[in-house]
Amino acid sequence: MDFEAGPRGLPAEAAPAPMPVKMVIAGGFGVGKTTAVAAVSDVPPLTTEAAITEVAAGVDDVSMTPNKTTTTVAMDFGSVMLDPTLKLYLFGTPGQDRFGFMWDDVTEGALGALVVVDSRRLEDCFPAVDYFERRTMPFAVAVNRFADTVPHPLDAVREALDVESAVPVIEFDARDSGSVRDSLIIVLELALARAMAAA
Repeated sequence: MDFEAGPRGLPAEAAPAPMPVKMVIAGGFGVGKTTAVAAVSDVPPLTTEAAITEVAAGVDDVSMTPNKTTTTVAMDFGSVMLDPTLKLYLFGTPGQDRFGFMWDDVTEGALGALVVVDSRRLEDCFPAVDYFERRTMPFAVAVNRFADTVPHPLDAVREALDVESAVPVIEFDARDSGSVRDSLIIVLELALARAMAAA
């Protein structure tokens, strides 16, 4: 193994490994969770996608996502280096209520969560918002831009979701890596601020 020479010809110390931080990306069916993980991940994301069958289509509302042919049945996984000292491990939850029993395992040990929202069907994200409020886990609400627009003002979304003023409600594009990264940084800063306040 090659080492860069340090003082007096001794091998220089290896750079410390980045701190691992677990982050959850959650939300309702078809809101863009898998897309967000894939957009920002530095490595090919691991997904557990299954085809939407006629039976599932009768249970899950696909009217707002007519081109969606698969759905997450367990979780999505990816990772992103924010800087040389910090690496986020991203876990995307399944969106359907019938897979809700997996959420406790997926969110265990997470520092915070990004709740992805389609403002055309806010009721689909109520379970995710309620879940993180009950767990008192820091989270931000990210309103995804479908068709490159958000049909409702963010203030109206906040009021409809009835989230506390301390919860960031932001607009983002799940297809854009920079937009997803910025949203995750907001969650990270929120979680760090809460940890410092509790110290």
